[in-house]
Amino acid sequence: MNTLFDKIWDAHVVQNVENGPTQLYIDRLYAHEVTSPQAFDTLRDKGIKAFRPERIVAMPDHNTPSDQQERIDDPVGRKQVETLKRNCEEFGIKHFAMGTKDNGIIHVVGPEKALSLPGMTIVCGDSHTSTHGAVGAIAMGIGTSEVAQVLASQCILQQKPKTMRINIEGTLPAGTTAKDVALYIMARMTTSGATGYAVEYAGSAIRSMSMEGRLTLSNLSIEMGSRAGIIAPDEITFAYLKGREYAPKGADWDKAVEEWKKLRSDDDAVFDKEVTYRAEDITPRITYGTNPGAGIAVDGNIPQLNDIPEAERDQFLSMLNYMQFQPGERLEGHPVDYVFLGACTNGRIEDFRAFASVVKGRKKAENVVAWLVPGSWLVRQQIIDEGIDRVLAEAGFELRLPSCSSCLAMNPDKVPAGKLCISTSNRNFVGRQGPGARTVLASPLTVAASAVTGKITDPRKL
Repeated sequence: MNTLFDKIWDAHVVQNVENGPTQLYIDRLYAHEVTSPQAFDTLRDKGIKAFRPERIVAMPDHNTPSDQQERIDDPVGRKQVETLKRNCEEFGIKHFAMGTKDNGIIHVVGPEKALSLPGMTIVCGDSHTSTHGAVGAIAMGIGTSEVAQVLASQCILQQKPKTMRINIEGTLPAGTTAKDVALYIMARMTTSGATGYAVEYAGSAIRSMSMEGRLTLSNLSIEMGSRAGIIAPDEITFAYLKGREYAPKGADWDKAVEEWKKLRSDDDAVFDKEVTYRAEDITPRITYGTNPGAGIAVDGNIPQLNDIPEAERDQFLSMLNYMQFQPGERLEGHPVDYVFLGACTNGRIEDFRAFASVVKGRKKAENVVAWLVPGSWLVRQQIIDEGIDRVLAEAGFELRLPSCSSCLAMNPDKVPAGKLCISTSNRNFVGRQGPGARTVLASPLTVAASAVTGKITDPRKL
């Protein structure tokens, strides 16, 4: 009667504290430059070494520029990146430095190198750690003090969340992607609808989804309040991981797969909550507000004020005021100033293939500034090997260097105040892409269609 989450959790319990949290063993800690310095200082202050440094992987990504990687001009960002390098050297931790072939966004590199594997417990001082749950792992974002716990003991003190299963049954319509599925779920459940839960995604639409799609969906779990997102590993998972750098090899691979096949919720497993949506109801989506749950179909209209519960109307009007939209307005056809393809949400090879499939034979709109940023150096090399870079160049787009880039305003790729960016990233909070910047979230297909028309465009029309 156990869920997949229960099975992995229970296998990693060191001890249960009476009337308190669980001491949970962690298989993999990822560290980046923003949330790790204080954790390393904690160990240094206490005279403690990293307990199992071979279980830890670090790389800079938030502050990394996407136009060049010879230097970081911002003194704060430069210090964070340099401090991470020094900490890794001192504590004996694997470090993928900026500009090297191993570097990229931590939540892209982990799965693509098979550092994230089925059955693992994975943590990082970053909320979008939920991404790694797509391989069939428990993956959670943690705070700086908890990063220190894992560095010192390879364990964490954690309350076990409740479980929820979200089923997507049926076949997704043409033009609908995993990003649209995530935006649809958030609009239906709200950004707090899964608070206190670990979510398992299931159903026929999930089983037919690519690994890149599953990684996108799991990435956005945190945006509806979930502690983690997880998908049972299957043949698609195994095919994706096989042969990758840190995957088991030879007989060890065969043995691992046999164990991974057991990682599924029992047929009679009982979840604390279960919801089901029809894939056929999900069309390309776009956001209109300042949280990822404030979204509509790309060919739909922003809700009218009377459609909003009275207690939420002030917040609704505040969002629209910031975004410079009106109740009932149709966003399709609205001019855009910037487009961004990338982030740990949509910076993988499948996302660039999708973008290229729309812009091929067309030209970038003159009024649009475009940032196309792969999630890792491996993804960038795949883009070049497949000739996607030439398709992009012929359409007037520049392929940039791996970085978190315009997902957040911690590097040079900032959207100017008042400008509207259509983005494949995960958050559209006030100022997320730069002070005063306005963000609408969408899939790579919708962003591509908008990039060549210069306005919000339903990709199905191209």
